[in-house]
Parts: sequence; structure tokens; C-alpha cells
Amino acid sequence: MFDILIYLFESYFDADSYPKPEHLSRKLFAAGFEAEEITDVLAWLAVLQAQDSSVYPENLTHTGVRLFSEREEHFIGLEARGFLLFSEQQRLISPVEREMIIDRAVALGQEALPLDQLKLIMLMVLWRRCQALDPLLVEDLLSATPSTPFH
Repeated sequence: MFDILIYLFESYFDADSYPKPEHLSRKLFAAGFEAEEITDVLAWLAVLQAQDSSVYPENLTHTGVRLFSEREEHFIGLEARGFLLFSEQQRLISPVEREMIIDRAVALGQEALPLDQLKLIMLMVLWRRCQALDPLLVEDLLSATPSTPFH
């Protein structure tokens, strides 16, 4: 799945430029991706695309610390959770974007999601929100730790 997300980001730098799901499915299949992976990515992207102000508030104002539920802790690894909170503290992401990232990470259903995969999810959420992305942030989010494979 993560290979497809990287492919989409690299092939369609503008989040609104990738084709409709039926055309995208054919392009991904032609690029050599497995049908089951394509189906999973398209479903994941559909929910990502549906994340808007009607689902999330425009902003969250708080002075506290975000605590993770047991379910979130199960699906998002400790290092990834730390990076997520650090990113928010450094104002790389907003509290609303943090919640969107957590939602998409938990939706994968992968136990203890590692940092490199959370970074890619973060990149996809920011990309989908059509924000101007700082090239240094993109480079950091695309850099994977060598010990953790994407599959």
C-alpha cells in the first residue's frame, strides 16, 4: 500500500490532479501494482478525500496534551506517536491535521505502525489538503529508516 502512496505523490504532485478512481485503478494496475492493494488504497484515499470541515472543525484550540487511546496506541507505534506530537508542537501540522493523520493511521489496522509509514500518512494528509508543502518537510517525510520496509 505504501508503495502506491509514494507512487501517487511522485506522479501527481498536485493532489487534485490524479484521475478518478476507475481510471486511477487501471493506471496503477498497468504500473504493476496488485489488484488487492489498489482496492485498499482507493478505499483509504476515498475516506481521506472525504475528510473536510464538515467532518472536522476548522481548528482546535487547547492548551493540554493529546493523550492516545488504547486503540490508537495499539495501531500507532511509540516512535510514530512521539513524532506526531513533536510535529504538532513545532507547528508543522495543526491539531486538526493531527487528528486526520491519527484517523488514517488507525484505519490501516496495522499493529504498531512504524515512524516511516506514519510520515507517509502525514505527507498524504497534508498533500490531500492541497497545502503548499515545504520541500524540507517533504524530504523528511519521504525519508525512510533503513531497517523498516514499507510492506
